[in-house]
Amino acid sequence: MSTTIARAWCVTRADGLQLGFTDHDCELSFDGIVFKPDHGLDASALLQATGLSVDNAEATGALSDDAITERDLMAGRWDAATIRMWEVDWIDPEDRKLMFRGSLGEVSHGNGSFRAELRGLTDRLNAPQGRVFHPRCSAMLGDTACGVDTRREGLSVELTVDRIEEGRILRFDSFASYDADWFEHGRIVVLSGEAEGLQGRVKNDRVPEAGGRIVELWAGLNIIPAPGDRIRIEAGCDKASSTCRLKFANFLNFRGFPHLPSEDWLMAPQTGGRNV
Repeated sequence: MSTTIARAWCVTRADGLQLGFTDHDCELSFDGIVFKPDHGLDASALLQATGLSVDNAEATGALSDDAITERDLMAGRWDAATIRMWEVDWIDPEDRKLMFRGSLGEVSHGNGSFRAELRGLTDRLNAPQGRVFHPRCSAMLGDTACGVDTRREGLSVELTVDRIEEGRILRFDSFASYDADWFEHGRIVVLSGEAEGLQGRVKNDRVPEAGGRIVELWAGLNIIPAPGDRIRIEAGCDKASSTCRLKFANFLNFRGFPHLPSEDWLMAPQTGGRNV
């Protein structure tokens, strides 16, 4: 018994690149998307459940230069890409049903192929919710709760890479006048070259006595910037109230509780009474 049902996938990266795939042997087209059959994308059985359990699925495929490349996977350009999957009648593509909507999770690759975990919308329910009561700020520098534009003058600098060691230590012969540790806990964004668009978190920011600057990342980028590539380094925040007030002039948006008593204070006996 033959069937005219095929599956079609649309994957959209964070930078807007959109690709369509199908397990049919001919191209399909709908919603302005062309779904190509020649890239070897396939999927395991999709497990979906009612209620709040997390949908679970997996996609596999062969790497292709004009679709999903090993370099892009290594660079993290497919991380958290959104994905939709339909069951579609290939005779009449208007007759279709959306079966899955979610994002790509962990991606592994090797030997010319890749394997990607698919995470359904309910996966977001695993994220912690609510406020955190802590002396330090709970916001991420630059997000909507914080409101600081880390790209503004004084908080960022754009320059070219002079030398890079071990894939994560950047050395600059000349650097604008910033205090030591100004960019610690910040990030670098690659603006040109093969690694364009990649980001890294700053672990250490040092000013050697001989001059210049040394910026060390927590981990090397999957694609190492080459000397001459342009990058932007953005200031970092240690989430202390004094840093928010003095470095960023943003204390009104501080999302911590700097006067919250410590656990030691709460547990210690007090003269003339006891803490409640």
